[in-house]
Amino acid sequence: MRFGYFLSCEEYTPAELVEQARLAAEAGFTSLFISDHYHPWTDEQGQSPFVWSVIGAVSQVCDLPIITGVTCPTVRIHPAVVAQAAATSAVMTNGRFILGVGSGEALNEHILGDAWPTADVRLEMLEEAVEVMRALWTGEVVSHDGRYYTVDHARLYTVPESPPEVYVSGFGPKAIELAANIGDGFISTKPEAESVEQFRKGGGAGKPTMAATKGCWAPTKEEGLEIAHRLWPNEGLPGELAQVLPTPEHFMQASTLVTPEQMKMPHGPDPEPYLETVDKYKEAGYDVLHVAAVGPHYRELIKLFQTDVLPRAAA
Repeated sequence: MRFGYFLSCEEYTPAELVEQARLAAEAGFTSLFISDHYHPWTDEQGQSPFVWSVIGAVSQVCDLPIITGVTCPTVRIHPAVVAQAAATSAVMTNGRFILGVGSGEALNEHILGDAWPTADVRLEMLEEAVEVMRALWTGEVVSHDGRYYTVDHARLYTVPESPPEVYVSGFGPKAIELAANIGDGFISTKPEAESVEQFRKGGGAGKPTMAATKGCWAPTKEEGLEIAHRLWPNEGLPGELAQVLPTPEHFMQASTLVTPEQMKMPHGPDPEPYLETVDKYKEAGYDVLHVAAVGPHYRELIKLFQTDVLPRAAA
């Protein structure tokens, strides 16, 4: 398994994200994963910079591959515009950019007042959106009259030598089936071997699989738990709430039901809980695991991985 670093746009300023990218490269992480949000999950997290601006800045401080985790190219931003953003990012990273996509969350996509589609419709929209973007990455003139999207004589003039790969996020059998059919790779956040197996058996054999998780370094285990629960209680919400709740206020209300004891995130200064989490993803069969810092001690978390987690996890 390889290890990347997860840049959490929901919690950190652009300058902090750029610093984290540089530190992650110096610490031995092999790739960067970066969230694409309009809102944070809760007001306590407190940030949400425009991901494409941050990617441009990050590309100038390190040469790690960058993957969006994940972009929804269907409602808030038309796929023709996402295609341009991804193409420019690929050029700025000398081809080291991967577009991670998913069917999205109402939290970010409702902002223009459009109706939030059902899960099945969102997957259909995602499939067509990927088709549109791949057509535009050829650099040819594209006109498209589809079920969900229209493109009228559009051409991308700034394109990389090779089109960006598209990794598809999948939660649930239908989404994983789509990921296997149209994706160059698979993205998840859960250490579930069944999901990886379905992806590979459904057409994803030989394609990369990657996951993302979080950790909260603090001087004590108790302080780490307090920070993790205060900033990311939404991690404990079950089912489809992450896809359907429309505002940070709704997430804050729902998260009052999550107790500190329900938080599964590794926390504190001891490397053992982080290694245990890594082992779960290893056992599930993922090729790459990206780890995000939670809280103010992100430098310490990166250092902990550099000195105590990455060497032992790779052994």
